[in-house]
Amino acid sequence: MSKQEWVTLGRETAEDCCPGLLAAPLGEEQAVELAKVFKALGDPVRLRLLSMIASREGGQVCVCDLTPAFDLSQPTISHHLKLLRQAGLIDCERRGTWVYYWLLPEATDRLAGLLTRPGRPVAPETSA
Repeated sequence: MSKQEWVTLGRETAEDCCPGLLAAPLGEEQAVELAKVFKALGDPVRLRLLSMIASREGGQVCVCDLTPAFDLSQPTISHHLKLLRQAGLIDCERRGTWVYYWLLPEATDRLAGLLTRPGRPVAPETSA
């Protein structure tokens, strides 16, 4: 799925683009595309990278600030970031020597909509 498709889908409501996973079975094409996104999120390094980008104050983070958090080489971090970009979860921009990344909230909103049970309010957190 291209980044443009995610942006387009993200502007629609969940009901407009597709029903949630629990409301109707996925079509073959939608399942293939969603599998790419979930595969990108299935790696602990990529999941941490996404979390670091999403939680960054100001919404953008330089790759130079991400790399030191891992015991991995810069090319390996760049590869993981490339996979997150290809999955449509983040985007980036080169500024001089460095590349800055930000979350594409429409993509995560779409995933959240797919995983929400239809007609059910979100259960409040309970304390133990």
